[in-house]
Amino acid sequence: MSDKQNQSAPDAATEAAARQLKASWDKLIVQMEEARDAIDDPKLWPPPASPRNLAEGYRYVLGFLYGSLARCLGPTPEFPYFVRAIQPLNRSTIDNADAIYLAAPIDGNHSYTIRGKAGDTRHWRGEAPVTEGRKAPHYVIFEAPSGYSGDSGSIKEMKPGSRTNCDVLDCSKLQVGADGSFEILLAPEKPEGYTGNYMRTRVTKTRTRGDGSTETREYVTQLVMLRELCCDWKNEELLDLFIYRNDLLGKPMPTYTPEAAARQMEDIGRLTRNQVHFWNEFYAITCEAYGDMNGDGKRFIPRNEFNRPNAASLATAGGMATNIYCGSIYELEPDEAMIVELNQPIEPNYIGFHLSNMWGESLDFANYQSSLNGLQAHRDPDNVLRYVVAHRDPGVWNWLDTTGHPEGYMAVRWAYSVKPTENLPWATCRKVKLAEVLQHLPANTRLATPEEREAAIAIRQEHVQRRYRQH
Repeated sequence: MSDKQNQSAPDAATEAAARQLKASWDKLIVQMEEARDAIDDPKLWPPPASPRNLAEGYRYVLGFLYGSLARCLGPTPEFPYFVRAIQPLNRSTIDNADAIYLAAPIDGNHSYTIRGKAGDTRHWRGEAPVTEGRKAPHYVIFEAPSGYSGDSGSIKEMKPGSRTNCDVLDCSKLQVGADGSFEILLAPEKPEGYTGNYMRTRVTKTRTRGDGSTETREYVTQLVMLRELCCDWKNEELLDLFIYRNDLLGKPMPTYTPEAAARQMEDIGRLTRNQVHFWNEFYAITCEAYGDMNGDGKRFIPRNEFNRPNAASLATAGGMATNIYCGSIYELEPDEAMIVELNQPIEPNYIGFHLSNMWGESLDFANYQSSLNGLQAHRDPDNVLRYVVAHRDPGVWNWLDTTGHPEGYMAVRWAYSVKPTENLPWATCRKVKLAEVLQHLPANTRLATPEEREAAIAIRQEHVQRRYRQH
């Protein structure tokens, strides 16, 4: 009897699974094509076309595919674990070069535990940091939002009341043992008598509409978002983390099924397409990156000047809850430079200044000095941080390298555990000739030799490999 005769016909269940899986695969491909359209379809608000912008646009779309694969192929609300929400392989959302972004899916109707361990944390309590040994990240914050920014594919999701942060816990309030260990309970309600670290995952909020009427609704956490901000790139180490749903610890995860595979493929395609479309629209319409969109005669993110400081929230597409932001888009010719000044009357927990391209991808921060936080940068005696943004090295320590982009985002972040209501920080900038930079800076401005620049880049390269290690 031949091998062909030995092969039995597939049963009905197998044929149904094959059809379902093929249909979900085909749908994923269609959605990837719709994501690709955002690279060059003017109706989808891409940056102006150029050889580099187009190349980075394809990388941008592939990056969102990479992020969607990480979100959808492994962790579930029943069996969660932290995955990198943003990293060098999927830079996006004008991301912070100092941050590792982690996310774990949860269902806030159930209770979860996060176990963690950090290096030395004395700087979290306002004490002088250690100078050697394992050192915790400069600043850490856990958030419990009721949704993931951008998943709908439209900025309509930013309307008031659509999402909320059910809770926030940062390192200034995190209870940590002498050995750096900690636990956080995430649950809809705090158990009676519980005194440990706690984050609520289900809240009811009432808001007042524009017409004076009120709306009350319940919000349930869908994910835990974690940012670890590193300032001392030479010595700070990431947290060790373990998250689990309390009633499923030690239980086996269900085996894989065609239904699960089909759902994952459709989610991967949908999230990739929607995230790309959302952020293009966000930059063009909300940020007004390419022109005045609401007819008020100005742009929310202006060119060659900074906007007023803005507090972050889910209404700003999910920025870190303790942040105050300023933003600008620089436009620089080869012989020009931008001098940026950061003023902070009240000292924050964290200061960061970062460059991004017009897709919202942070510029390469391992091989170029395209970002400098408050610890890395030199601060002048008047408490002002002065930076020079330029295409070529002006010999100033606080130089940010555009990597040749003639235009791009300049993002400033100040993080406050307790946000000030007055004396807010602010940023200013002015364009000068590159050859005249030193004439516009204080006499005691710190300079950098080629050897110092090379050493600084080496620290960045080693830190980024360590931060995103795959071994």
